[in-house]
Amino acid sequence: MATVHPARNIMVLYTGGTIGMQASASGLAPASGFEQRMRDHLAGMSDLPGWRFREMQPLIDSANMTPEYWQRLREAIIDAIDVQGCDAVLVLHGTDTLAYSAAAMSFQLLGLQAPVLFTGSMLPAGVADSDAWENLIGALHALAQGLASGVQLYFHRELLEPSRTAKVRSFGRHPFVTLKRFGGAPHVQSLPKALDYRQPKQPVGVAVLPLVPGFGAPILQAALASGAQGVILECFGSGTGPADNGDFLDALRQAQTQGVVVVAITQCHEGGVELDVYEAGSRLRQVGVLSGGGMTREAAFGKLQLLLGAGVPNEEVRRLIELDLCGELR
Repeated sequence: MATVHPARNIMVLYTGGTIGMQASASGLAPASGFEQRMRDHLAGMSDLPGWRFREMQPLIDSANMTPEYWQRLREAIIDAIDVQGCDAVLVLHGTDTLAYSAAAMSFQLLGLQAPVLFTGSMLPAGVADSDAWENLIGALHALAQGLASGVQLYFHRELLEPSRTAKVRSFGRHPFVTLKRFGGAPHVQSLPKALDYRQPKQPVGVAVLPLVPGFGAPILQAALASGAQGVILECFGSGTGPADNGDFLDALRQAQTQGVVVVAITQCHEGGVELDVYEAGSRLRQVGVLSGGGMTREAAFGKLQLLLGAGVPNEEVRRLIELDLCGELR
């Protein structure tokens, strides 16, 4: 059983997002000053743990999230725990890319001995029927009661695993669901030192290409020409693609020759990739495509950001893709 850590000194990192947005001439936009609004609303709630507040710069709509921002967020979390002595971190984040960021931080913070919880809201704090305060207060309570080390997502009284979670609705109080992906991959026995949360990481270019009928080599070649270090192929079913297209297969061979890591995941909400089931999948394996198993798009993107951004040798990256690091292939 994982050891839980009841939090008494929480760092709240505010990145922007709907939860603190206010009206502008162009519509809802991220706004400063949420700390005071939070203190005013929570005043008198004696059952809450102690917390402090840091406003990230710049505040962003989460549609503008980038891997570069993830590195600033990673550094802020490490500072809160290892330097300022907090025992947990609560990240306030917009919902559009919340699942991506939570998954990415699951990988970026491997080895961190403290819980990190992400939450946000579908409507801004203060508007009618907003879910902002219930999510924020619920997240603080969850941290106070004790969570295991690592990253989780909290929304509408539910704790979700980032490596399995996706945003599937643009409305209502339940935008996130845990996708039913299969696991079974062995857990990595020991992490390379470069993957430890304290080691520096770099943002990298990763292309995500959903396959559609008629998909061919030109789009893949364009991704390779862009300088992408990794490619995620969102394949059909259990990991099939246009395996009778010689130019497409040649482009995949070219990717392997160039050291570009290509990972296959499924477009389906449930299940996962098994490249050896169909000939159309095994041919992808033969030209160097790796199986993403049951990884979600969010998890696969975050995992490649870690492995490629940590400077791990290419062969080690290829080995670790198919091993479980933090529940993404469990």
